[in-house]
Amino acid sequence: MIGEYLENLVNLVDAYYLQIFVNIGIAIIMALGLNLVTGVTGQLSLGHAAFMSIGAFTGAILTIKLGMPFSLNLICSGLMAALCGVVIGFPILRLSGDYLAIATLGFAEILKVILLNLDITNRALGLSVPLPHTPIPLPIYVWLTVLLVLAAMVLIQNSRFGRALRAIREDEIAAETMGVNTTLYKIQAFAIGAFTAGLGGCLYAHFIAYINPSDFGFSKSVDILNMVVLGGLGSIPGSVLGATLLTTAPEFLRFMERYRMMVYGALLVFLMIFRPNGLLGGVSIRKLVCKALGIKPGPRKPWHRISTRKAGG
Repeated sequence: MIGEYLENLVNLVDAYYLQIFVNIGIAIIMALGLNLVTGVTGQLSLGHAAFMSIGAFTGAILTIKLGMPFSLNLICSGLMAALCGVVIGFPILRLSGDYLAIATLGFAEILKVILLNLDITNRALGLSVPLPHTPIPLPIYVWLTVLLVLAAMVLIQNSRFGRALRAIREDEIAAETMGVNTTLYKIQAFAIGAFTAGLGGCLYAHFIAYINPSDFGFSKSVDILNMVVLGGLGSIPGSVLGATLLTTAPEFLRFMERYRMMVYGALLVFLMIFRPNGLLGGVSIRKLVCKALGIKPGPRKPWHRISTRKAGG
């Protein structure tokens, strides 16, 4: 009964706007995952689209070959991406800065070439993904996943684990001196980011209904990184805002036809000049909400006060 009501509700929305809303939701999921790795932990990754492709092809193959229920399919896709994140994280997360960025970029390009030559992924022809059988419409699934990922990221950033990640971002050597197992924490953050990318990839594959390894190249990773940087590194509301703006901007600029991508790039440059920390970088949403409600915000425990006994790992 509820499924039929939601189906009718979704059918009331124009297909064009519905696709934009779903694309925004998937972009938010991807941006939140990368924000945890790059914005909170300070590890520059240029291969986030690779984990999206793992989730997309895992979800597509499970649907085509096994007809797996979509909810279980979604979880399996995220877990497969997280497993790959752990495996690749052990060797490359010992690097930092430009070296880490190059290593993640190399991993993404190698994975794309592998997917282009596998029979199970139909090589360069890609896969046509059938519509999954779900009790609720797929667009509702996307936004339910957005809410769950958003809640998870808020809990993570406000936990002891999140404070340890911020300590690593600010000064990795000092964090390690205080008892934080930096390698373990970075791998865990990388796995969580990969898991969310896998979720986004699975949702993307089933909504678009066709995937190709070339869809998950370097430009896709850069697009996701732009969302995080534009919104503000380390800011959850910033990632949501950046994903929303960069997903809808090309649509709003369609009337300019040939020049819309040039204007799109110019706007990004303009914003980075006048707001280098991102639109919501350094902005405390908590303080803004408390100010709007007339409530005095209470003190928060500084991130750098991490117990050596509890934070070590």
